[in-house]
Amino acid sequence: MIIETATPDDLPHLLAFRQEAAGWLTGLGTDQWQRPYPADKLLATIRQGVVFMVREGAATAATITLTPDAEDGLWSERELAEPSMFINKLTVARTHAGQDLGGRLLDWAGDRAFRSGAAWLRLDAWTTNVKLQDYYLQHGFYHVRTVTEGGAVNGGPRVSGWLAQRPTAPSGAHGLTDHSGSVPLLVGGSDISR
Repeated sequence: MIIETATPDDLPHLLAFRQEAAGWLTGLGTDQWQRPYPADKLLATIRQGVVFMVREGAATAATITLTPDAEDGLWSERELAEPSMFINKLTVARTHAGQDLGGRLLDWAGDRAFRSGAAWLRLDAWTTNVKLQDYYLQHGFYHVRTVTEGGAVNGGPRVSGWLAQRPTAPSGAHGLTDHSGSVPLLVGGSDISR
């Protein structure tokens, strides 16, 4: 399997991929991702070069977004001062479930974050999806806190505020052939790449 940076041509597939994941999550009894993700926001993220696709032949097996930008209102000023990379939208196709591809992607993200100069790999997970939270705990993350207020609409309840982190580390054990290109360094807005 290879991992590469998503392109705008991947947009329709990513939207369908998320819809498939939402249906699967509904079957598990969670309301996670029931609202369609805005295509324009996803396209903007793709154009930033922070969306990655795992492919096996012609099939897309998984996707992950890895960005230096934290969602507003989740992390403290002190935490934001620490060099960190943030994971979101990690999704594995049902055709590739049961192979710990998500865990391998977390290791890939930790390695890429390490090479960028980040000390932490961080994420926010759905506050009511205990199985997902347990999954991250089993993959070396530890729970920092749960933020329940300050959602995107009128400062209401936040649905994705279970915060977790783990130290970054070099890893070649993920087994993915990396075609994602150079790694931008987290150095005060510099264009330096590794």
